[in-house]
Amino acid sequence: MTAEAGSPRNWFDRGGASYARFRPEYPPALAASLAGFAPSDALAVDVGCGSGQLTAQLAGVFRAVVGLDPSADQIASAPARAGIRYACAPAEALPLPDRGADLIAAAQAAHWFDLDAFYAEVRRVLVPGGALALVTYGVIEADGEAGRVLRHFYRDVIGPYWPPERRHVETGYRTLPFPFAEVSPPALAMTRDWSLADLLGYVGTWSAVRNAETSLGREPLDRFGRELGAAWGEPERRREIRWPLSMRIGHV
Repeated sequence: MTAEAGSPRNWFDRGGASYARFRPEYPPALAASLAGFAPSDALAVDVGCGSGQLTAQLAGVFRAVVGLDPSADQIASAPARAGIRYACAPAEALPLPDRGADLIAAAQAAHWFDLDAFYAEVRRVLVPGGALALVTYGVIEADGEAGRVLRHFYRDVIGPYWPPERRHVETGYRTLPFPFAEVSPPALAMTRDWSLADLLGYVGTWSAVRNAETSLGREPLDRFGRELGAAWGEPERRREIRWPLSMRIGHV
């Protein structure tokens, strides 16, 4: 979203390259599972597509995909592939014709939307029986001392600096209104084997980290880096990182 008066701030208006590099990829089964809820494979729309993580996967199972995001910087870092068209547009004003899309997906983005306006656009753009999927991944998890350091940083150090919309992510979008004929989502998980640099790069994309740095300066962030490094051990060692994956899926 843009930062105009009356609109939520677009926390990811900058840093598209870092977002594309460090944000975790969705499991390959996600796009195929979402396609199973759509009435055909003609057109999928990825709203709030960011740097195109899910957009690219949808292109493997739909004949055409449109990726939409209000941030030109994010879209500039998205992969260019056959069958994908990107455009800068907000969730509340989709530049698409009526009754043309089989699937509308929003991955790690719906908590920023004006949902009433977005849902009106969903009803306009989806074909009868078309599917809407809101996808989110929750609080990062890691084992051992590294996990403890990460949890402390997330909750106690930068916790007050998360935007209020973050609460919807932490509850798996169950607190969002969803006025559609809802169906049960598939059970999927996100996991990555990351080095210390991978994890620190990902943490650096968090909106709360940028907010905390503005208020607290670099010292608490640098201290977290030192503590996580001590808990991690050899920096190139790869550890499993996990995120709970949650979805709300429904039909119009």
